[in-house]
Amino acid sequence: MGLNVYLAGEIHTDWREQIIDGAQGLDVTFSGPVTDHAASDDCGVAILGAEEQKFWHDRKGALVNGIRTRKALEDADVVVVRFGEKYKQWNAAFDAGIAAALGKSLVVLQPPEHDHALKEVNAAAAAVARAPGEVVEILRYVLTGQLPE
Repeated sequence: MGLNVYLAGEIHTDWREQIIDGAQGLDVTFSGPVTDHAASDDCGVAILGAEEQKFWHDRKGALVNGIRTRKALEDADVVVVRFGEKYKQWNAAFDAGIAAALGKSLVVLQPPEHDHALKEVNAAAAAVARAPGEVVEILRYVLTGQLPE
């Protein structure tokens, strides 16, 4: 049994790389959003033409990025959503909601200080992890039935 895992959320730390590195040897295929912030913000206008107003600039980018995100969420078996410490990740909350609506197994990765703010998101999750290593151990257990040593 293999898993398709979508890594959603914060793009300013190396949490994705930690999970991918830790999952070496497991039958897991990872996907995620474009993590180049400038490319993600500007993809719509770079492809479809400039916009004078920032609202329409952002909207074009969101719509183009949405094609990738919808496909990846639909294909995922497990969605891991990271809420970081520095920035508000409204898009991460949106991805978590879509994953829940699609009936995907949801793992939230977040620090304890976000517990109250994310209580509804956490209630929809199969697990709430505090560190990337815990996500790796969840994937290992799901795939092999083995507990951490």
